[in-house]
Amino acid sequence: MLLIRAFEDAAEAASRGGVAVLGAKLAADAWVRGPLHLSTGQEAVAAGVCANLRRDDLLTSTHRGHGHTLAKGGDPARMMCELFGRAEGYNGGRGGSMHLADFSVGMLGANGVVAAGIPIACGAAHAIRLRGGTQLVACFFGDGAINRGPFLEGLNWARVFALPVLFVCEDNRYSATTATASVTAGEGAAKRAEALGIAATTVDGNDVEAVHGVTAKLIADMRESGGPRFLHAITYRVKGHVSVDPARYRAQGELDVALEGDPLARAEARLLALGVGRAEIERARSEALEVIQEAVARAKAAPSPAGADAYREVQDTGAGAWS
Repeated sequence: MLLIRAFEDAAEAASRGGVAVLGAKLAADAWVRGPLHLSTGQEAVAAGVCANLRRDDLLTSTHRGHGHTLAKGGDPARMMCELFGRAEGYNGGRGGSMHLADFSVGMLGANGVVAAGIPIACGAAHAIRLRGGTQLVACFFGDGAINRGPFLEGLNWARVFALPVLFVCEDNRYSATTATASVTAGEGAAKRAEALGIAATTVDGNDVEAVHGVTAKLIADMRESGGPRFLHAITYRVKGHVSVDPARYRAQGELDVALEGDPLARAEARLLALGVGRAEIERARSEALEVIQEAVARAKAAPSPAGADAYREVQDTGAGAWS
């Protein structure tokens, strides 16, 4: 959780709010071009879920996928290089924040299309089934995704074919700039999953201990009896939709109330109550900051991709247009 928070803070600082998008002059030290979708404040969901996954388990993410990638074992330096548009990034600097992927740790990719990770997760799970594998797929998506077609299609497919998908609705209360509750009929995410015959559990997504415990049980059930499960983790999006969004659509005082439930502060209080020393907690925080500082330094020093790289790994339409 500390590593994710440090990464998001550093990435936000490196973008300087992506002011170029608003037409202002970009600062010379704005290393990240354009806005970012940050997961600040949602760290407990990524950490609590992914701590229960095996290395060979698979994961699909969202446009807000930095935390999921880190929690699944992604390399912070390669991630930062990708955000900086460097050749040493996961996609050679050509994919950016919304296309992070690391197949070596089972991270199948972030996705800029809302709900698009759901059918990808089902496809991966179906492949596992056909190959006789024992892995499962964790599929992260936001509350806005439950109002899109792939949600129904994906959950239906997973239930019909009893696929090993753990659907994780990371409910941060907002769909871009709109309060999700204002555009969502019925009783919400968990009830929709149950309507399709998928067992659903709701958890406080800012309590990492609770998320970890519930996920452990769901995954144990999946490995024993198969089929999909649904986790509805209620959290809060601390930042705006993107790093240039001041989130003025929030009610006055809403953010202040939400920050009282900050998952890092809650975890720290819990650890102190359990007898963990404050020095140990501060050491963990310092170590996380050091890792991210090194990642930023590496990204700044890394070379930019060559111009010819724009023509590599591009689909050939058959006309011979690309080499």
